[in-house]
Amino acid sequence: MTGDPHVPPMAPERVPLIGHVLPMLKDRLAFVQRLRTYGPVVRLSFGPMTVTAVNAPELIHEMLTGKSNSFSKGLLGDKLKLFGKEALPVAEGKPHLKRRRLLQPSFHREQISRSVDTMRETVEPTIAGWREGEVLHLGTEMQLMAQDVAMAVLASFNAERGRARAILHAVDTVFRAAIRRVLIPVALLERLPTQRNRELEAARNLLRTEVGGIIEEHRANPDAYEDLLSMLLETRDEAGEPLPENELLSEIIGLLAAGSETTGVTMSWLFHELGQNPDLERRLHEEVDAVLDGGPITSEHIPRLVFARNLVSETLRLYHPGWLVTRQTTEPVRLGDFDLPAGRHVLWSIYALHRDPDIYPDPLRFDPDRWLPERPQPPRGAFIPFGSGKRMCIGDAFAMTESVIMTALIASRWRMRPVAGETVRPLGELTVHPSSLNMIAEPRVPAAVREAA
Repeated sequence: MTGDPHVPPMAPERVPLIGHVLPMLKDRLAFVQRLRTYGPVVRLSFGPMTVTAVNAPELIHEMLTGKSNSFSKGLLGDKLKLFGKEALPVAEGKPHLKRRRLLQPSFHREQISRSVDTMRETVEPTIAGWREGEVLHLGTEMQLMAQDVAMAVLASFNAERGRARAILHAVDTVFRAAIRRVLIPVALLERLPTQRNRELEAARNLLRTEVGGIIEEHRANPDAYEDLLSMLLETRDEAGEPLPENELLSEIIGLLAAGSETTGVTMSWLFHELGQNPDLERRLHEEVDAVLDGGPITSEHIPRLVFARNLVSETLRLYHPGWLVTRQTTEPVRLGDFDLPAGRHVLWSIYALHRDPDIYPDPLRFDPDRWLPERPQPPRGAFIPFGSGKRMCIGDAFAMTESVIMTALIASRWRMRPVAGETVRPLGELTVHPSSLNMIAEPRVPAAVREAA
């Protein structure tokens, strides 16, 4: 404890010299959830580094909105620059604001509505290729589908399966390196010629080569494309100069990585839960059959797929990818009753926030009906699936639309059956991954087809 009431207390579980390293490494997700029981703001130590954990939803909201100018992206944002230093997800200050204003029109709802056909046409061939009784590694399947959608919408690109897997593996390699460097922030280890560092550099080179090839194809045939990459290629700065090559590479690689990882993981958890809850699965099938009536999904169907959307929201609550999010103070700042000095590393966990029993009754139960309008809703700042404030995810509407489409299309043709004896538990990687998730594809006949037959 400290005698100054404005200095956050030190969290329990601290070990001399190494601080909270052991409990964090032992079980990352359990540790960040326990932090919420220690107070609204607590201090942690990881070796010589002091870190402040912010747990109260109102203080997280204050940090992300009213006092956001006092914080940078922090350690995680710095390590994610492995994808590219200029990309929107990791840019800071004026460059971030400028890039966000540039990209915002591509993520307006009207533009997303025009992308629904592309999303459908990208997902349908994959799920049509599944075979009855096939055991699917669902995490990989969902991430590949999300990656395919991101590449098709952002750059009108469709990779054959082997090439798509290589790109996905490269993205995963960079993400794993980023979270390792956050948890073990030793600069020397990042420079050593280890096997992991060589694999990281190979992955980054592959991404730059693949995206560079797509950029060159767009340059060679400028009239053949109408997508976000085309817009970036046409952009000129105040001096009339185009975006530098490294900025183009950073932006497309960053958006590709962000778009495939979180949506793919969310869809994996959603269908895992449906496999455990036949009544919820039945309700989804009934809604999809009634809304689609055997036809292709269009933008007009999206608002009517209410239960599908609630399933996505509940998945983002119970299994939010953001188990660890960071910031760093750029100046002295007060959060609530607590003072944080300049340069202080800050972390919080959306995953833990969304599982707080003081906010969500029976928080570990998967209950999509929490999101019915007649049910009490969480207070401001307590449900932030896409973040909040000026750094709120620019692709929130895109991701929700994509998730609803993937949910509806899969449910219109398949049931995902659990594999007997398989235990699935969440793991804190860069996002919250299933430990192992294999499911059996079982075809289903939509109601409209049954009635016609």
